[in-house]
Amino acid sequence: MLDFIYYPVSWILWFWHRVFGFAFGADNGLTWALAVVFLVFTLRLVLYKPFVKQVRTTKQMQELQPQIKELQKKYKNDRQKMALEMQKLQKENGFNPLMGCLPILAQVPVFLGLFHVLRSFNRTGHGFGQLGLTPEQNANTANYVFSATDVQSFLSARIFGAPISAFITTPVSELQAFADYGGVPSRLSIALVAIPLMVIAGLATHFNARASVARQTPEAAANPQAAMMNKLALWVFPLGVLVGGPFLPIAILLYWVANNIWTYGQQHLVFGRMEKEEEAKKQAKLEQRAQNAPKPGAKPVNVKKKPASAATDTASDEDTAAPSTNGTAKPPKQASGQRRPAGQKRPGNRGRANQKRRR
Repeated sequence: MLDFIYYPVSWILWFWHRVFGFAFGADNGLTWALAVVFLVFTLRLVLYKPFVKQVRTTKQMQELQPQIKELQKKYKNDRQKMALEMQKLQKENGFNPLMGCLPILAQVPVFLGLFHVLRSFNRTGHGFGQLGLTPEQNANTANYVFSATDVQSFLSARIFGAPISAFITTPVSELQAFADYGGVPSRLSIALVAIPLMVIAGLATHFNARASVARQTPEAAANPQAAMMNKLALWVFPLGVLVGGPFLPIAILLYWVANNIWTYGQQHLVFGRMEKEEEAKKQAKLEQRAQNAPKPGAKPVNVKKKPASAATDTASDEDTAAPSTNGTAKPPKQASGQRRPAGQKRPGNRGRANQKRRR
């Protein structure tokens, strides 16, 4: 039913097994462990760009948090209008909430596919998805792209005495599948490998979540939904690894540890680049301001102030064209220090005020 997931996962795992098999041998446990680890790295490399978009989307969502709160407060009684305004806000800012979930959603089918493929190396059980084969039938039955020889190689692989497809709660009947390929492993040998991987995976999950929460803005962290998700990521998910670890094959625990190690390094790389981009933008703005600012010793120019020549021209035009009270145009004002033209009479009332005072 999910062969479109199982076969690609099998092909990637098969490829890396062949690569490391040349160096360490096909039946070596380290070969199979590195094949699982590099399966994770291959997947995360393919999802690198979606991860960057996820980080940018998360950061953009934090920046839009004040506007989102205003819309929620404004349209708290009209959910339809609030949804429309939220869509409008997201469209104006090029915000796509789906990009924040895409990398996680893409890893889920790979995790399930790897779990199924690894479990199918031992199909002697009678539970869900098992075929109830005998150890002989299981060792001579192909597993997707892996041949019967590859299945036998996988059963022979050990990490400190533990098969990487075994888990702490493996039934005794299923452990018999390893009898002819290195002997039946004990639960203690499996636990000695699985428990440290469980602890490392839980701690790595916690520290990755802590690094992500530390980069959140105060406004985003104050959001009740974000606060609840932060608590889940910091405490519940790491605890889930410890609780579910006994039911997971060692190879899946290796997958979990490798995935968290990649996530931790990738977060520092991506966030470091984003910080450098923001610093470069700030520096560019400062340089632009410095270029627009007046040079030292230069008098700043007020572009809003009207030039003196334009003001003089306007004033002279008003003096020339201003009408008198009796409807006729007033003569232009005589500037101080200028002589009257020849032949022009003086006003008749000149000096009358002084004559009246003398009388």
